Amino acid sequence: MYEAVHAHPDGQSTVARLAKTAADYGFEGVVVRNHSDARADYDPERIRDEYGIDVVEGVEIRTDDRQSASGAVGNYRTTETIVAVHGGTNAMNRFAVEQAKVDVLAHPMAGDGDINHVLVKAAVENGVRLEFDLSGALRQSGGRRVRTLQSLRKLREIVDHYDAPYVVSAEPTSHLEVRAPRELKALGEEIGFTREFIEDGLAEWGRLAERNRHIHSESFIEPGVERGRYEEES
Repeated sequence: MYEAVHAHPDGQSTVARLAKTAADYGFEGVVVRNHSDARADYDPERIRDEYGIDVVEGVEIRTDDRQSASGAVGNYRTTETIVAVHGGTNAMNRFAVEQAKVDVLAHPMAGDGDINHVLVKAAVENGVRLEFDLSGALRQSGGRRVRTLQSLRKLREIVDHYDAPYVVSAEPTSHLEVRAPRELKALGEEIGFTREFIEDGLAEWGRLAERNRHIHSESFIEPGVERGRYEEES
């Protein structure tokens, strides 16, 4: 299972500190998902060797402009293992699920964002994973937490109905916010999700990383596809 983290300067802790904590808690890997305007400086190989945990280079593209987002997706697709789009508005949610080069639509139900049947069908068609962001369930209280849980349950219903791809994250921005997989599975049960659902969503980050590394490796040439062209798995 993998956790997807925001590291300094997008968070309070370094990649190394987050990776060490995640390793101590039993994760197999971390995805560094810093926003595109707050990239981290780190050596993934050194951290992997020191702490025995996979470190996946990623990015979460944050912009309100579709044209800028499109250019960023094209640029980062060739350099980052996992490319996510920061959702939470209907416009960016729609943009993300329509792009086969996007791996993850991050926190689609945040802000004014929503996911409907049209968008989830596009996500299925293009292989875009919808994120279940558990940070609000962990770190909010009162009415805000209630609304977050309602959004998560709505998203689960539509994901289940269409068997849509998804990931799960607690979106830690500090090593103090990292929660062990067993804690996240217990939280899932508390808020109406099965342990298996949470575990599968955490594991999906690792499956994505493995697939994309294979696609991007110099040894991979898909029949009938020119080298360097990104293709979504069939």
